[in-house]
Amino acid sequence: MKFSAYPFYLLAAAGLSFTNSARAQNENDLHQEPRLKVLVSAMAERPLVNQSGIGDTSQLLNGVAGYSVAQGGGVSGLPMVNGLGDDRLKIRIDGMELSAACANHMNAPLSYIDPLQVSHIDVLAGVTPVSAGGDSIGGSITVRSAAPVYAEAAGSLRSSGKLSFTGRSNGNGLSSGISAGIASDTVSLGYTAAYARSHSYTDGNGQRVLASLYESINQAVLLGWRGNGQQLSVRLGTQHIPYQGFPNQYMDMTDNTARFGNVNYHARFGWGELDASGYWERTSHDMGFFTPERNGMMPMVTQGRNTGYSLKASLPQGDAAVLRLGQEYHVFRLNDYWPAVAGSMMMGPQTYLNINHGQRDRLALFGEAETRHDSQWTSLLGARWESVRMNTGAVQPYASNMMNAADAAAAQIFNASEHRQRDNNYDLTALSRYEADAASSFELAAARKTRSPNLYERYSWGRGRMAMTMTNWFGDGNGYVGNLALRPEVAYTLGATAHWHGGSGSSSWFVKFNPYYNRVQDYIDVDVLGQFNPYSQPAAKGALLQFANHNARLYGANLSWQLPLAQSAALGTVSLNGTAAYTRGQRADGGALYHMMPLNSVLTLEQRHGAWSNQLELKLVRHKTQPDLRRLEPVTAGYGLLALHSRYQLGKQLQLSAGISNLLDKAYADPLAGVYLSGLRAAGGSLRTLPGTGRSVDAGLTYSF
Repeated sequence: MKFSAYPFYLLAAAGLSFTNSARAQNENDLHQEPRLKVLVSAMAERPLVNQSGIGDTSQLLNGVAGYSVAQGGGVSGLPMVNGLGDDRLKIRIDGMELSAACANHMNAPLSYIDPLQVSHIDVLAGVTPVSAGGDSIGGSITVRSAAPVYAEAAGSLRSSGKLSFTGRSNGNGLSSGISAGIASDTVSLGYTAAYARSHSYTDGNGQRVLASLYESINQAVLLGWRGNGQQLSVRLGTQHIPYQGFPNQYMDMTDNTARFGNVNYHARFGWGELDASGYWERTSHDMGFFTPERNGMMPMVTQGRNTGYSLKASLPQGDAAVLRLGQEYHVFRLNDYWPAVAGSMMMGPQTYLNINHGQRDRLALFGEAETRHDSQWTSLLGARWESVRMNTGAVQPYASNMMNAADAAAAQIFNASEHRQRDNNYDLTALSRYEADAASSFELAAARKTRSPNLYERYSWGRGRMAMTMTNWFGDGNGYVGNLALRPEVAYTLGATAHWHGGSGSSSWFVKFNPYYNRVQDYIDVDVLGQFNPYSQPAAKGALLQFANHNARLYGANLSWQLPLAQSAALGTVSLNGTAAYTRGQRADGGALYHMMPLNSVLTLEQRHGAWSNQLELKLVRHKTQPDLRRLEPVTAGYGLLALHSRYQLGKQLQLSAGISNLLDKAYADPLAGVYLSGLRAAGGSLRTLPGTGRSVDAGLTYSF
C-alpha cells in the first residue's frame, strides 16, 4: 500500500489517505479537478499493510499518529481519531452511510468490508471540510473498494484476477480472498470475495482469551460503464458473519446477514462536475451465545435499514477557485427486540421491545468555496445545515412481575413521554494554508461541528440491571440507559499543522507536527445512577449509567516523520519512520473522559533492497494514569511490542510475506480494549482488563493474473 494526497481538500488538523497498490486499476480522470487541486499531505507517509489483524479493516490504519482502535470482536474494532470515535466519526463505505444496528455496535460500519476488499481509505481528522460529511465532531473516514477497470483500446478485452491467502498461528487464523474482472473500454464487470476466521487467541501468558473467535464472509459484484465524459458504477454485495465472540461484552454475535446495493455517477459538463450516489442496505443481526467458552440462552434480534443519496456539484470560478454545492439525505430504520425464553421467569413471557420502529432521518445542505489566492496562500470556507428527525414507538418489558418491576415502571414512563425529536444543526469550517517554500508548509483551521444523539443514546429505556447491561458499545462492563432530553454535541475545534519535507525517491524525508484543541458543548457522557456486581461476583464492580450532556475539552498533538538513514548497493535503502501521539480529554466539571489513549509511539526501521522489503517495528504505549472513574475504567501498565515483517516480490505475479507479531510474547493490556467479561464469567473473581494478543507467526501469499 502507498499513500496518496487527498485530492481536493485543504486540511489543517491531520489527514491521511492511502491506496492499495496491489489492486491494479486505471482510475478514470473524470474524478480529477484540473483547474484547482490543493494537495493535502498525509500524517503518515509510509506503506501500510494488514499486519495487525486478519479480518478487521479498522486495524489497517494502526501506527498512524492520532489513530487508535477500541477493541470489539475479531472484525468489529471501533476506530478512534484524536480521542473521538465510533458515531463521532463520519464513516462511509463506497458512498454508503451505515449506522450500527446493534445496542453493542457489534456491526459497526467498518465491519462491513474485509481488508482484502479495500482499495483506498481517506481519513480526515479534527477540522474537516463540510463536503466531507456532517453529523460528526471527530472527523471522517471514507473507504472505497476497487474502482471499475477498463481495457485501454476500443474493441479489446481486459481480464484480471487475484488470489490472496494469509495464515496466523495465534488462534489458527486464516484469511483468503479472490477478485476477478473482465472489461471492454466502456463496460466492466468485476467480482470480489473474502473469507476470514479465527479461533480464540492466546495472550502473552499462553492463556486462551475466551470468546474471541470469529468467522466472516463478504462478496460483491461491480458493474461499470463510462463514455462521453460520464462514468456509472453499480455495486451489489452481501455479508454473512455466522459468529463473532466479544470477550469485553456480555453478549456475542450469533449471526449478522447484510445485503446492499449502491450506485455512483460522475459526469463532467461545460459548467463543472456532478457527483451523484444512492444506496440501500439491510441488516439482520442476532446476539446470544454460541460457544462452550461462554454458553447461555438469551436471544436478541436487531433489524436495521439504511437508505440515502448524495448530490454534489463542483463549479469552477475561473482558474483560482472552486465552489462546491451539495445535498444529502440519509434514512435509518431500527427494530431491536428480545424474544421471550421459554420457561424463564425473568425473560418472558412477552417479547422485550427495546427500540420499536426507531427512525433517524437526516437532510443536509452544504456549500464551500476553495480559493488559491496566490502561489503561496490557499483557503477553504464552508457551511452546512442539517435537519435530524428522530422518533420511536411504544415499548414493553418481558413482564410486569416483581423480577421485571424496574423495567415495567420505566416502560410506562417512556410510553407516556413524547418521543419525536428534531435537531437543526449547522457546521462552519475555515481553513488556510501557507506554502512558505518548496520544503515547508503551514496550515491553520477552525470549525464548528455538530452531532445529534444516536437512537440508543436517546431511546434505550430499560432500568433493570440486565436490560441496562445489554446497551453497551464501550466494552467497560457497565450498564446504560438513554435520555430523551439529550441535546446535540457541538464541537469548536482549532488545529494547526507544520510540515517540513525534502528529497525525492528513496532519499525523501518529512516531519509533520499537528497540535489541536477541541471544546465540546453538550458532549454526550454519563451520569452515575448506581453500582452492581457483574455476574454477581462480589469482587467485581460495575456502574449503572445514564447518557447525559456535559461540557468537555480534548487536546493533544500528533507527530510523524520519515528519515533516510543509509543507501548502498549491498544494503539497499534504510529509513526510520515513526509516529507519536498525545491525547487528553476532560469534563468541565472534573474527571477524565473515557477511552483516552495514553502517550504512544510507533518506530519502524525499514529496509528495501530489490524485491525485498523488511520492517522491524517497536510500539511503545505509556501506562494509563487518568481513567474515567465514573465508568470504573481500569488503569493499564505501559508496554512495548516488537514485530518483524518481510515481503518478497517474485516477479510481477507472486508476492510472499512473513512476520512475527509480539515477537517477545509480551503480556499486556491495550488501554482501549475494555474489560475481560468472558473471563470473569468463566473464572469469577475480580474484573480485569482484557489481555492483548500474544506472539503470532504469520505467512501469506498473493498471486495476480
